[in-house]
Amino acid sequence: MFKKILIANRGEIACRVAATARRMGVRTVAVYSDADAQARHVRACDEAVHVGGNAPRDSYLQWQRIIDAALATGAQAIHPGYGFLSENETFAKACAEAGLVFIGPPASAIAAMGSKSAAKALMDKAGVPLVPGYHGDNNEPQFLAGEAARIGYPVLIKASAGGGGKGMRRVDKAEDFIEALASCQREAQSSFGNDHVLVERYVTRPRHIEIQVFGDTQGQCVYLFERDCSVQRRHQKVLEEAPAPGMSAERRAEMGAAAVSAAKAVGYVGAGTVEFIAEPADDGDLRFYFMEMNTRLQVEHPVTEAITGLDLVEWQLRVAGGEPLPLRQEQLQMRGHAIEARICAENPDANFLPATGTLHVARWPAHVSFERSDEQPRVDSGVGEGDAISPHYDSMIAKLIVWGEDRAQALARLDAALQATHIMGLNTNVAFLRRVVASHAFATADLDTALIERERPALFEALPLAPELVASGVAAHLLAEELTLEDADPWSRRDGWRLHGGAHRRLSLELAGQTLTPTLVRLHDGATVLELAGQRWPFTARALGGAWHDVQLGQHRLTLAVYAHEERYAIFCQQGSALLSDYDPLAHAGDGASEGGRLTAPMPGKVVSFLAKAGDRVKQGQALAVMEAMKMEHTISAPHDGVVEELLYGVGDQVAEGGELLRLAKR
Repeated sequence: MFKKILIANRGEIACRVAATARRMGVRTVAVYSDADAQARHVRACDEAVHVGGNAPRDSYLQWQRIIDAALATGAQAIHPGYGFLSENETFAKACAEAGLVFIGPPASAIAAMGSKSAAKALMDKAGVPLVPGYHGDNNEPQFLAGEAARIGYPVLIKASAGGGGKGMRRVDKAEDFIEALASCQREAQSSFGNDHVLVERYVTRPRHIEIQVFGDTQGQCVYLFERDCSVQRRHQKVLEEAPAPGMSAERRAEMGAAAVSAAKAVGYVGAGTVEFIAEPADDGDLRFYFMEMNTRLQVEHPVTEAITGLDLVEWQLRVAGGEPLPLRQEQLQMRGHAIEARICAENPDANFLPATGTLHVARWPAHVSFERSDEQPRVDSGVGEGDAISPHYDSMIAKLIVWGEDRAQALARLDAALQATHIMGLNTNVAFLRRVVASHAFATADLDTALIERERPALFEALPLAPELVASGVAAHLLAEELTLEDADPWSRRDGWRLHGGAHRRLSLELAGQTLTPTLVRLHDGATVLELAGQRWPFTARALGGAWHDVQLGQHRLTLAVYAHEERYAIFCQQGSALLSDYDPLAHAGDGASEGGRLTAPMPGKVVSFLAKAGDRVKQGQALAVMEAMKMEHTISAPHDGVVEELLYGVGDQVAEGGELLRLAKR
């Protein structure tokens, strides 16, 4: 076994690898960028080496600096995690040439499976079914447009060297193809350094099912069952579970055997994932098509660990050290059901726009452990309270994993764990995840990659907490603050006591763009009433310690947590959650028609292109600019008809959140 390894990654995967290495007695070396100097993964390792600037291309993609760091610190091997250099053939070769073990497959396997088009050709020869499409080398736009017409719309354009939903677009009609192709290629070049794409028929009700495979240097290979990753937004996974609901034992064995054959065909070593698109077959089971192979550990590997009781990172280290696979195929068994939720810094109500900011509050339902527990949720995270989510890397904050004896128990435990996840400081998808888990489609395992769109009314049009519950939470917090000065002298107290009459405290709050003006009335007899929108409720609140309060609002009693930072509040309870702030009329004084011509950056990022120039007449909804942030492109469109007066930045410029990109005059 290795004595020391370098982890060529950041965030939760670097922390997760470090945790297993520590348990095995293996010392670890972290690498970090300028932005990550104080990051958790740096503290999780025994040593750390600075490798460059904030952008991945200046740090985590600088493979020569990483190899130099490994050699300088005496590391014997490099674990690439996922993303960044994990599927970089050149890096794997360079490690071997430097006398370092690459904890992953041989460079030849990465080369064979690293190109989606080459991998599909290999699978075609092996007899694995493929989705109809064009997988060749000709990427001339008009040629690909012709191939799309031959295949028939809708089609899917996919980056050949990519993954994680980057460089991928569904196209429904011919007139949109060229623009979508250009966007895919830009995103692919930015993320993977390769703009080659392929085009396939879009399967209209697809399920995304992947098989975990593992090979060793002795030529053995096994599959560790499957994961269903069908719940996605913008082609990126949101919820993953194992095993796949409704999968028959016969189809599981068939898909597993196909995945093992694929791995053996390229001499695969280590952890890998063979991904399939599946759709209902005439026999009631699933028909499946090979999609791609990811030659690395996957983000969702914890659900496989949960149902098998295995540590896949430990398997990686042992296999990379030359040991045989710990178990044979017939020794592998599944138990129970596991689900993983990806908690991300994003705003689901704004098309999942990434968010940046500081985690003023980050409370989890369990300690960040990176270990399986049947009863307690597992939390994998690379950040904690007080840390910042920057625009330089992806938006994932944590992974929340639960296990149950069956899917119903796992669902219940996941909802409880999400309810107990409290984050304040930036937008997250936690409340949205709770709605997905509670949706009829997900609860009944009616799964496909369009589930979020199919359930849109329930997922995006659901109301936040009732206004009176939100107001009661803020009132409970303010009362608790006031009563911290429990002086015996009634004249010094701040609880609203009056010698004659009652005391009124009027609040002005903003919730989801709406203004709330509740009034807290303390009557002369000591009773308290909450008034809102012409209604009155008897109100009592008792602090329970920390952020928790016991609230009685009329006949409704509930326990809720309230956090405050500066002029903002976050409220969490069983019924849901809400983020709100004190309403400042002066801050909104500029709102209205005078602001109609301002088009601002929705998040910090880089200008990729302007799609209009000064003097152009544009229509409402027309794309005007493209920005890149957190490894994804975002299009800014015209809010109304008008004329572009001025472009205020150049292509390639970095823009702060809220920065005005261009001026659009109404005409």
